[in-house]
Amino acid sequence: MPERGSSKQVSRAKASRRPRGEPKRLLLEAAKRLFADQDYRSITTREIAEQAAVPEPLLFRNFGSKAALFREAVVAPFTELVDAFNEEFPGLSAEGAPADIVGRQFLGSLYDLLVDNRGLLTTLLMADHLSEEELSETGLREIGNALTILGRLGAHGVDRLHLSTQHPELAARSSVAMTMGMAAFGGPLFGSHPPSRDAVVEELTQMTLHGFLHRPERVAERPSRASRRKAASGATRRTVSPSPGRHSR
Repeated sequence: MPERGSSKQVSRAKASRRPRGEPKRLLLEAAKRLFADQDYRSITTREIAEQAAVPEPLLFRNFGSKAALFREAVVAPFTELVDAFNEEFPGLSAEGAPADIVGRQFLGSLYDLLVDNRGLLTTLLMADHLSEEELSETGLREIGNALTILGRLGAHGVDRLHLSTQHPELAARSSVAMTMGMAAFGGPLFGSHPPSRDAVVEELTQMTLHGFLHRPERVAERPSRASRRKAASGATRRTVSPSPGRHSR
């Protein structure tokens, strides 16, 4: 006859058994949380497993290595965003979608992704210290391929808008770098009164499309030259109004 203790252990094991695929989901979520603020080398597989409340061997059974988990949790969302935009871009161009709408849509999605995955930015800053094997296994090499795609799309955008630049791909990469900087250093840049997410995305869009000197004027914020002259003239007349007791002819 089986001992009572062993039967209790079997029933307890059945009760703790998770649905199929649940450990992998928990590990992915834990990795995303940990890598959101720390670079690749700072996190251990034991920490990820503890965060997920999953035995560490299951991490290797589901992903094979920490590098593969990092690739799926952190790098894949970035490359998938770029791939999706690459597929949508020809249709947006054919439909004549306004450049500011297209830019706002992509830069907003990129900004949100990077804010949620600051660990990717930290890892990219330290990429020179990673081995070739680590660069390959983590998928960081794929980031370079994604940036090449963005550079090509940037060149198409320059042609479409009839802009003048000798380095269209560099311009596209500069926009990505600017977005990365805003996502990575938002706290130190803005202090205790940070702007809203929409304000940041709007500024990224305007800087990408128009820079400082060629932005479209906003009537509500910048009155026309004629209205400024009229306002100044009215102020002058009020200042030199006739003194009491004197009548104009």
